[in-house]
Amino acid sequence: MSKVVVMEHPLIQHKIGVIRRKETGSRDFRAMISEIASLITYEATKELKLQDVEIETPICKTVAKELAGKKMAIIPILRAGLGMVDGMLAMIPSAKVGHIGLYRNEETLEPVEYYCKIPADCSEREVFVVDPMLATGGSSTAAIQMLKERGVKNIHFICIIAAPEGVKKMQELHPDVDIYIGALDEHLNEHGYIVPGLGDAGDRIFGTK
Repeated sequence: MSKVVVMEHPLIQHKIGVIRRKETGSRDFRAMISEIASLITYEATKELKLQDVEIETPICKTVAKELAGKKMAIIPILRAGLGMVDGMLAMIPSAKVGHIGLYRNEETLEPVEYYCKIPADCSEREVFVVDPMLATGGSSTAAIQMLKERGVKNIHFICIIAAPEGVKKMQELHPDVDIYIGALDEHLNEHGYIVPGLGDAGDRIFGTK
């Protein structure tokens, strides 16, 4: 079963408290989303493997540590996931970035792919799929399935706010994907919004509502 990690760091909790407030404007909301993404990335990458490498300091030769093995990729789910990318790249600047676009069919309510562009060597990378909100789990599970069908194996999911319903669906459909969550909220309301949540993350990031 996948690992579910809910962040307890005081800085993350403080910043989530700021973005929950309805009076927080788009500029501050965007900045906070980026900062929270950086902090969660710090936690989500703490088990990356290291290797010894011989270097030379201004004083002498020594053995230092560097990341070993697989490179990384960040795959935001459009459009709200874009708000997390810069913050993550601040922590892992060598990561490549792909994009997945989904919309919901109004009749079937199922997610439909309209865009997918990922690095050619994604199957050899540690891949972090990112979306600020994990509500029903429809988009995130579909995005991860799209990646698996393209040969991607090492997948992690990062979100800022999650509902228990979305976490449950992720674990049922993708038990091999670890989930990193800024805050685990109470439930979904009848409209599919996370409670207490923070509203529509995409609209608040881009100022479209």
